[in-house]
This record gives sequence, C-alpha cells and structure tokens, in this order.
Amino acid sequence: MFTGNVSRVPSSSDVARQTHHEIYSVSTNDRKYFFVDFIDRRSINPNIIPHPSLEDTWVIVAQRHDPDSRLPMTFAEITCNATFQNGTLRCLESPSILPVITTPGDKCDGDYLVLNLNIGPHDARVFYGPDAPYTIYGSNSRFTCFGQFVHDLRSLLDWGNGGTSDTGFKNATELQRPLPYGKVEKNWFVFWDHKGEIYVHYDVSPKRAFAKLELDGSVGEDLAPQAARAGDDSCMAKYLPTVGPDHESLHQATNSLSVTLCKRSDPSCKMNEENTFILTIFQHKRYRFFHSVYEPYAMLFEQKSPFKIHGISSKPFWIHGRWKPSSLNEQDRLAEMMIKDGKVRNYNQTEMMYITSMSWKSSKQKYHGFLDDVVFLGFGIEDSQSAGIDVVVGDLLTGMSLC
Repeated sequence: MFTGNVSRVPSSSDVARQTHHEIYSVSTNDRKYFFVDFIDRRSINPNIIPHPSLEDTWVIVAQRHDPDSRLPMTFAEITCNATFQNGTLRCLESPSILPVITTPGDKCDGDYLVLNLNIGPHDARVFYGPDAPYTIYGSNSRFTCFGQFVHDLRSLLDWGNGGTSDTGFKNATELQRPLPYGKVEKNWFVFWDHKGEIYVHYDVSPKRAFAKLELDGSVGEDLAPQAARAGDDSCMAKYLPTVGPDHESLHQATNSLSVTLCKRSDPSCKMNEENTFILTIFQHKRYRFFHSVYEPYAMLFEQKSPFKIHGISSKPFWIHGRWKPSSLNEQDRLAEMMIKDGKVRNYNQTEMMYITSMSWKSSKQKYHGFLDDVVFLGFGIEDSQSAGIDVVVGDLLTGMSLC
C-alpha cells in the first residue's frame, strides 16, 4: 500500500472513512473546490492548463452548455484565459469558440442514427504532453459512428513563442484503434513512455486496450495482452472495483500525467525508470433513480513495456465540498433539484461530479511531476456547472493498492 501522505489534512466532513479518501484544495479558504466561470456562457466538463507565458493565468476550455438551444445537434468547445477572482477561476473576457473543424460521417445507424446530424466536437480533453499542449475530442468518424480526434492545441489558439516546435498533429487527426470498434468511442487518452514514444489507451474495463500511435493516427497491435500476462489480470481482478449487474460500468475519465514517486523537495529524489509511472483517473459509474453518480479512482502503470499496472486506489476519492444525500426524511427520492450557494442540488442523492481533466498547476510543468507537486482536477457538476480543485498529487495516491 502507498501510504505517503504529502499534505495531511484532518477530515471535518461526514464522509465515511471506510468508503472514500477525501481530498482537499491547497488554496481555497474552506479547502473545498472552486467554480470555473466562463462569464456569459454556461459550460460543463472543464479543462485547465497553465498559460504558456502569463503568470498566474490558465487556459480553460469546456463544452458549451446550451440546454435550451434551438440547434440541439450543434456542439462547441469554448475557451479563454482565466485568473482566480474572489475564489473563482474566471475568464478575463468573454470566451471564444475553439475553432475545431466539423468532421463528416454517415456511419451512425439504429439507435445512433441521429448522430449523423452532429456538428462540432464533444467532451474535449485538453492537456500537456512532454513538449506541447493537445486536445482530444469526439466527432463523426471515418471508421465507426463516433470517433476520437487529436489536435495540437497551438494550432487552434494564439500560443505566442511557444507555438513554433512541430511535435505532430498540427491538423485534426483521427485516432484509430485495433479492431473491433465500438459504435461510439470516447474517453481515450494518450500517454508517453520513458523514451518519448506516444501510445493511445482505449479501455480500462472489462479489460485494458492500448497501442502505439503513429503521427497519421494509425496504430499498431493491441499491447494489453502482454501486460495481462505480466500480471495485469490478477491485479485487476483483485483491486478493480466490483461492477454491479445493473447500470454500472468502469470507464476512463482523464488524460495522463507522468509522476515520480518521491518528493521534489527531497534532495535525494531523482527521476528514473523504476520510480516513475503513468497516472490516470478512471471512474465507477452507477445509475440510480434516473441519476448518475461517478466515483473516481487513480491508476498507475509502468512507463515502459509491457506497461503493466503498478497500483489502483483502494478507495475512491471524495472531493471536499461534494454533497452527500440529505438525512432529512423526504417522501420523494426524486425531489426537485434546488439552488443553494450557487449550486444545483438534489437533496436526496449524492452530488454527481464527473472528472474530465488533470494537469499540473505550475506553468513550469507540462507532463512530468513529483509527489509534492500540485495538480488541477477539472470536473462537471450535475451536467450543469464547471468546477475544479487543486490538490497535491501525492494525496490522490494515498492508500493505493500495489500490484
């Protein structure tokens, strides 16, 4: 078990210690999460990365949320430069549309037929690789109904002097996968090995799937069977959360980061192939009484072949400030959602938070960090609001079960 608490904060909430590990903000006064505000636009599923040149400024990107739109099949990602203002990460000016090109597609049929009418990107992830920022988003596919595309973010935004080096994907590139495809592919992430080679990770359950990526979007064979033979099967059987038979699933949530499992502040801490791993977050989704709930877990896997899993959270983490079901005796479990302190709440159910992004908070970092470095987690709340929390990355790994 990984037991190295980096910031020890006593829990003052009523979260059951037996079921969750609570994480706290390192910057907010109440240690709860903060809202992400696009001023005059509603948003969900936010991403937060450091601005390439402006101090204490971040580039934020999120799905435009227009529940009353007359164009229900038109989607867009919105973006701006943002700073913390009165405890909220807020745009410095009205956001603009991320200029992602719409992709054609006619491979949706049956229950998915309406997706042929889709215009624009879905659920973008924005993140840094070792050298450059990228976005991965969903759109109509050449190979299946809905696929995943990668694009160098510097081609879409004014990135100043940081936009000169060519690391590939200057144009939108559809990511491919070893067969078979699902009808709607989503939540893929890329990762880089210890040599700087790039791979795509497709699934964490019911079994892993990942492959080496080429710059034209093509991929090699599925490498997960090698990891399975090296120990993944037994580790996943032992430590992955149990999925119930009805309306439950495990799926990938965030991009990846590289983490060295010692502290930057420790003079003896040196990055090497043995102590540095790939970090990602996956979620256990449950659907009850017409309401989804997501419980997040951290996963570490090796950064060299066969990329076998190193550890999985023994308990999901609980973002400080998230609501638990009310203890009030209410007759209706589907009580109306209510507004309180600027938040939308259903008093009878656990607050739904869906983590979408993970990045280092410091502008000096891109892909790699150490245990005592701080990360931003971006997440949507109840499909209606955007928020984030800054936490010491070591706190995400507390209580990790090692394979």
